Amino acid sequence: MPKRQRAPTSPLEVANRKTDKEFIADYLPPDNPPPDTQPWTTTWTHPKTGTEYTVDLVRIESLSERDFMACFQLIEQTSRVDYENSTAGWNARKKMIEMKSPGLRYILVKEKDTAALGGFTSLMPTYEEGQPVIYCYEIHLQPSLQGTGLGSLLMGFHTTIAANLPPITKVMLTCFLANQRGLNFYTRLGFETDDISPVPRTLRYGKLFTPDYLILSKPVRSRFEEGGSTELRSETP
Repeated sequence: MPKRQRAPTSPLEVANRKTDKEFIADYLPPDNPPPDTQPWTTTWTHPKTGTEYTVDLVRIESLSERDFMACFQLIEQTSRVDYENSTAGWNARKKMIEMKSPGLRYILVKEKDTAALGGFTSLMPTYEEGQPVIYCYEIHLQPSLQGTGLGSLLMGFHTTIAANLPPITKVMLTCFLANQRGLNFYTRLGFETDDISPVPRTLRYGKLFTPDYLILSKPVRSRFEEGGSTELRSETP
């Protein structure tokens, strides 16, 4: 007799099984969003040039190869040097495998007329050391779109999802210490070093090991709590 598929029990597991359309409807509602969060939108306009962009949410299993490679190339363009200067180093194959982690959802921002990728973020509801979080795996913008408010828009989506998905109470991400611009951006948005972030420690023979990255997090109050609210500021790198 074939084994029956186990029904999802965790709220995060339920969320990760939803279609993209269901995910947006339940966790990124365009109407009546939680206070101070970013409602979902399918368009974005450059504040200076007036160029129009589309905004789409796509889970990794449905992401086209063209869009996947555009995301990878943007990571390579904007962050390869930081990886090369870290203890982990740059490994294209490992990065691609990580980018294809099952359940990841990508939010793509593409120029309306050309479909050229302007920026993206990827995320997943998950558990980090027992904590339910929205983990921001990546956020990258073309240099020409930095400082336009697009970064805040994308990070605002993370906050909105967290506020709409109990028992999640925070958004979490990893940032290289060398990425000072990114650290400043996250600080302006209310992120702080999380308790699970690695700290310097003494190894054998007295050698001091200093991590080259931080784990940052931002607390988010659920919309289902009485008086619940979140904090979102319009800042961007």
